[in-house]
Amino acid sequence: MSQPIRDPRGGLTAAGRAHFKRTEGANLKPGVKGAADSPDKKRRKGSFLTRFYTNPSGPLQKPNGKPTRLALAAAAWGEPVPKNAQSAARLAAKGRGLLASYEAGKNKINRPKPKR
Repeated sequence: MSQPIRDPRGGLTAAGRAHFKRTEGANLKPGVKGAADSPDKKRRKGSFLTRFYTNPSGPLQKPNGKPTRLALAAAAWGEPVPKNAQSAARLAAKGRGLLASYEAGKNKINRPKPKR
């Protein structure tokens, strides 16, 4: 039996990412689980958190109290699973902070050197 596409703990499995590459040409990468300590990691994690949790596209909990796949996606990126709108808003704010940090670092690198 082949590996499932969706990871029950949130996100996609390696087989799932390969499936979407084959069928749709998508170049998906696994979530950034650890610290976003490089510019690329800050950009990717910040973009994900901002996109998914600024205005969540559905409920974060099922009627039985278990988290939905939208909430579990945060776990695939090494973040706590949001249980309500306030915790989702905190994740979105963290994402905006990561993007701001990425932009500040990008501008520092590309800033022209002063003339003497």
